[in-house]
Amino acid sequence: MSAIIVYFSRSGNNYVNGSIVSLKTGNTETAANFIHELTGSPLFRLDPAKPYSPDYTECTHQAQQELRASARPAVLKMPDISAYDTIYLGYPNWWGTCPMCVFTFIEAQDWTGKTVKPFCTHEGSGLGRSESDLKKACSGATVKKGLALHGADVAKAKAQIQNWID
Repeated sequence: MSAIIVYFSRSGNNYVNGSIVSLKTGNTETAANFIHELTGSPLFRLDPAKPYSPDYTECTHQAQQELRASARPAVLKMPDISAYDTIYLGYPNWWGTCPMCVFTFIEAQDWTGKTVKPFCTHEGSGLGRSESDLKKACSGATVKKGLALHGADVAKAKAQIQNWID
């Protein structure tokens, strides 16, 4: 089985356990790196053409506006997933679902026969409705049970990630 890890992550100011903290590496990227270590699967980071604000509050406003508009912000580069059976798909939970730039990626792919294993980071909202949104958006794919990782604890989540992979 061939797999790839495709993820979107944001560093900068983040909300962690009720406080704003600055992260050099985003929580979702930390989780993606653990999956890479555990599986050896290649990593592909989705980068929006117009980066989100490093300021947490401004970023949440941008994310909410994109969600309300069903925006599909451009990403700099798309991975070719055609050679992979399994796609580990990572994202932060923004307003209950995947960031809109993740949907830009999703809607550009042929998901026929693929297995999607979603993982998200959050500060209390879990997977939200992202699993059901992914089942609709990844037409032709099997979307497996996702993994929700509390962002404040992601640096200690390697064993939890291993259990989910197995």
